[in-house]
Amino acid sequence: MGAGKSTIGKLLALQLGLPFADTDKVLEDRTGADIPWIFDVEGEAGFRRRESEVLEDLCRGPVQVIATGGGIVLAEQNRRQLKKHGLVVYLQASADQLLERTAKNSNRPLLRVADPRARIIELLEQRDPLYREVADLICDTDDCTPKQAALMVAERLVSD
Repeated sequence: MGAGKSTIGKLLALQLGLPFADTDKVLEDRTGADIPWIFDVEGEAGFRRRESEVLEDLCRGPVQVIATGGGIVLAEQNRRQLKKHGLVVYLQASADQLLERTAKNSNRPLLRVADPRARIIELLEQRDPLYREVADLICDTDDCTPKQAALMVAERLVSD
């Protein structure tokens, strides 16, 4: 959350001349409901099930840049999908940077807690090893703009 997946993904897709998809947006379009509502009604488990279905569908589609929800790596089946069907870029950011980027966004169900910083640290500790497991490329987004990050990823993809 807050690493820049959607913003950087759109910019990267433009640079590479590829279509762009965001799993959260696709899920919202399919259900007609926003992510916080899905969390409220179906819980995180229901959201994660729907998220996995979206990822599977997108992986069967044309070559494209896909921005996933931050927790998509929690499910082993999703990690397998990501490794099998694409080149995975892990947009890494520090807890302080993530807190700053998400502080004004109330559309983050997992951060509706008394101590968002502690929650971000908890999520990082849980997810970082999983991202590293599937990542083909790791890009630190702390000290760069989304445009700089997208350019850095594009250059590294082209050079590899």
